[in-house]
Amino acid sequence: MKILATCAAMMLATVASADGHLPDLEGREIVVVTENAYPPLQFIDGNGDAVGWEYDAMAEIAERLNATVVYENISWDAMIPAVSEGQYDLGMTGITIREDRAEVVDFSDKYMTSEMVMLVRGDEDRFADAAGFAANDDLLMAAQPGTTPFYVGVYDVLDGDEANPRIKLMETFGATVQALRAGDVDLVLTDGTAGNGYVEASDGGLKIVGEKLGTEDFGFIFPKGSDLVGPINAAIADMSADGTIDALNTKWFLEYKLGE
Repeated sequence: MKILATCAAMMLATVASADGHLPDLEGREIVVVTENAYPPLQFIDGNGDAVGWEYDAMAEIAERLNATVVYENISWDAMIPAVSEGQYDLGMTGITIREDRAEVVDFSDKYMTSEMVMLVRGDEDRFADAAGFAANDDLLMAAQPGTTPFYVGVYDVLDGDEANPRIKLMETFGATVQALRAGDVDLVLTDGTAGNGYVEASDGGLKIVGEKLGTEDFGFIFPKGSDLVGPINAAIADMSADGTIDALNTKWFLEYKLGE
C-alpha cells in the first residue's frame, strides 16, 4: 500500500472544469484493486488480457490527472474491507453506491447508472418475471454474497430471508453465470449492461426476462478521507462533459462482443 500523500492537499484543491482544468498529481502512483470478473466493466479476455470499461476509464483518468496506475486483483468479498483498511488506493468492479458501504469507504461520484435485470437460459419457459420465479420453490438463484444482486434477490424477488436456501452463494459473478449455463441454477440477477453483454455473447444460450428491478449507480471506492476523491471526481466530470464516457459506453456496451 502506498501511503496517501498529505503534502499534496493544496494541489488537489484545484477545481475542475470541462475545459480540462484538472489537478496535476505529478506522476503519483495509484494502486487500484479489481476483481476482473464483471464484463464488460472489467474481465480477462480471450487473449488473457485484463480489459473493460473501467480499465479504459481509469487509463483516461490517469492521463488527465498525470498519475500512474498499478493494478492488483482481489475477490469481491475481500475488496471493500481491504480498501477500507487502506491496503489499496482505489477499488473498481461495478460497485453500487450505497449508504451502508459509504460508512466504511468513500465513493467517487457516479460514473454509470444501470438497471437490474433477470438473466436466464435461452430456453427458460417456467417463469417470465420475478413473481413467477418466486412462486416456484424448485427454482434456484445464484449470487455473490453482499452484492446488489444478492440483496435484490432476497428482498425484491424472494421473501426477505438472507439465508433462503434458494439462493446459492458463489465467489465470482462469472461463476454465477457458469452455474446458470450448466443448469445448476435458474436465475442470475445483474445490471443491464453486463446482462446484455452476456446475452450478446451467448448465441441464444441466455436471455433477459421480466421487468427491470430498479436502478443502481456505480462508483469507485477509496479509504475514508482519501485525497484522491476530489481529483477522480473532477476527471469523471470532465470525461462526462466532453463525451468520453458516452464513447466508452458505445465501445463496451454496443460495439464490443464478449467472446470474440
